[in-house]
Amino acid sequence: MITLKTDNYFLRIKTNLLETGNPSAIFLLYIHSAVFLLFPPSMQCITLLSDFGLQDASVASAKGILMQSLPEARIIDISHQVEPFHLQQAAYLLLAAYRNFPTGTCHILLTDVFYSKRPRLILCEKDGYFFLAPDNGILSLAFGDQIDRVFHCMELSDDDRFRDWMLAVGKMIHQLHYDGHTENMKPCNMRVAPIHWRPKAEDNSVECQVIHIDRFENVVLNITKEQFEVFGEGRPFYIKFVRDEEITQLSHHYYNVGIGEKLCRFNATGFLEIAINRGNAASLFGLKLYRDQDLMYKTIKIYFE
Repeated sequence: MITLKTDNYFLRIKTNLLETGNPSAIFLLYIHSAVFLLFPPSMQCITLLSDFGLQDASVASAKGILMQSLPEARIIDISHQVEPFHLQQAAYLLLAAYRNFPTGTCHILLTDVFYSKRPRLILCEKDGYFFLAPDNGILSLAFGDQIDRVFHCMELSDDDRFRDWMLAVGKMIHQLHYDGHTENMKPCNMRVAPIHWRPKAEDNSVECQVIHIDRFENVVLNITKEQFEVFGEGRPFYIKFVRDEEITQLSHHYYNVGIGEKLCRFNATGFLEIAINRGNAASLFGLKLYRDQDLMYKTIKIYFE
């Protein structure tokens, strides 16, 4: 059973006191009731991650609907600048951010919500954090099979709109906060991300895609340090770019090379990043985000010798 660590305090006290049958215990119950009403348990932190952008009212509308159910909620934005429908980028940004919040935080993912005619909302728990997301493969991309439990929350009908989705999200968080359990929820299996979204290993190379380009045009590939070590088996490597540019070693920091020099490193999230010290790697090497709909896309190959 999934429980929030701090939200069931009053319910536990009530149960213990009633079991005693002692008049003094009943009196204490009233005291605790008054304390609970005057000082309800603080709402856990809520984060939002979406592909809504900041041009229109979608983000504000989502927050407003949540605040109707959760007026005391602390809502923090991870990002709303995910490229439209780009689940790989959203999964990466989630991995980069979620552990920096207190355990018990509920992370709401709103990327590609209407991925099918009848999209499904699921609740997942991992490492003491909660994730409410469309069942479109995004959590599989982020965590693989390393998720503790998955529950079915709702499925939109043909007549439902985004407001109905957000109302269901608010109701689910309210239930977790005040009831603190998932006993009445139905376990389910989540959708698995397509295999072509992951690095593709060949005999002496691995083919990677760009999943994120940050403000400084550092380029993040869809390969982790662990995957790199498995594929490479300790062998020397090189990454070839346009104009016969190559990177042949890993750096720990941007300043391991001179200003204007290229490098690759494993960033704080554990993914391989291509960068130029105080430069713009994406523009120099002509790299862009991978998209399924692109007819022509240049992958990046890492060769092992």
